[in-house]
Amino acid sequence: MFAVDILDMGSEAMQAAKVYRSLLKAVKKHIGNDGSKRHFRDYITEEFRKNASVSDQATVENKIKLAHEYTFLLNSVHHHKELLFSYNIAVDRSDEMKKVLNKSAASVGLRLPDVYQP
Repeated sequence: MFAVDILDMGSEAMQAAKVYRSLLKAVKKHIGNDGSKRHFRDYITEEFRKNASVSDQATVENKIKLAHEYTFLLNSVHHHKELLFSYNIAVDRSDEMKKVLNKSAASVGLRLPDVYQP
């Protein structure tokens, strides 16, 4: 029974480290890593270190689950924003499309005509 407890604690430590790394990666990717946003990373590090000595199994599982869900939230919000931009929601990309078309035409030696504006 004692050996099983040690194995469980080891796997939980590995799981916590995995969640910690993925959360820090998500914060770095989606929030940033510059000086003005450093407090996000510092807070996460502080919380993980503060809760490293918690011995209650349910509390540990809840904290790991919370960190995992926050990581999922950060990644999902970022993905949702990318989808909105790719579907041109609330973004006028007509100028961007004109540039792409002009570059495409120029690559084969053509020039698009100017659009008549009365």
